[in-house]
Amino acid sequence: MSMADRAQGIKDMIYELRIYHAMPGRLPALLSRFQNHTLPIWEKHGIRQAGFWTTLIGKSESQLTYLLAWNSMAEREQCWSAFLSDPKWIAIKAETEKDAPLVQNISSELLAPTAFSSVK
Repeated sequence: MSMADRAQGIKDMIYELRIYHAMPGRLPALLSRFQNHTLPIWEKHGIRQAGFWTTLIGKSESQLTYLLAWNSMAEREQCWSAFLSDPKWIAIKAETEKDAPLVQNISSELLAPTAFSSVK
């Protein structure tokens, strides 16, 4: 079974694990952008966060990790596309990065709960 076939057959929530590696010294600005700007825009587009974390011990202390919860791959595609093309998001991203980028790189993984997961 392919990944796409498997994703289509998922009946539980799909979780998206996203890890942002902030530019040196830019994590506070990234956190501020999420808290003060990104989250309200996500709410407008139906994007649900399942938690945010910063790294205390690990490879990088300039890392922001968060989970998004999706009902389906189609919902993810629709909501995420709407968010990325939202004029308010485009403007706030440009404004918060006018002096320098906030993020070096982003990784993203879509996760399906196992049968024995406490989170469905």
